[in-house]
Amino acid sequence: MKAYFGRRYMLSASHRLNTPALTVEENRAAYGKCNNEHGHGHNYFVEVLVGGAVDAETGMVVDLMALDKTVRAQVLDRFDHADLNLDAIFADRVPTTENFCKTIFELLQDTLPAGELERVRVEETENNFFECSAKG
Repeated sequence: MKAYFGRRYMLSASHRLNTPALTVEENRAAYGKCNNEHGHGHNYFVEVLVGGAVDAETGMVVDLMALDKTVRAQVLDRFDHADLNLDAIFADRVPTTENFCKTIFELLQDTLPAGELERVRVEETENNFFECSAKG
């Protein structure tokens, strides 16, 4: 039987949605107020869901402290209070929250201390959230 453990983290970051592939007018039409040349920020909530077998010795899917250490090293230390547009990982992609969520998934996928990364969910606002999962 597979069990799941989820953990929620918070970080603040800014971004500007803009791509050189579009004209100034096309960027404004595509991204609206999110194309503001000075950018804007969010207090993001990031949820990480890990699945796997329950360890017979510890009774856990993944050690909470080890997971926190990994998420801090891979995600929080890198993106908290950062301008996503300035991070090299977004040099060739627009830092939409879809791409931010995908990036977080990719950074964590092979670095977890135990279990399998099942899902990453990023809540951008009380109305907008984004998910990436191992199932596509």
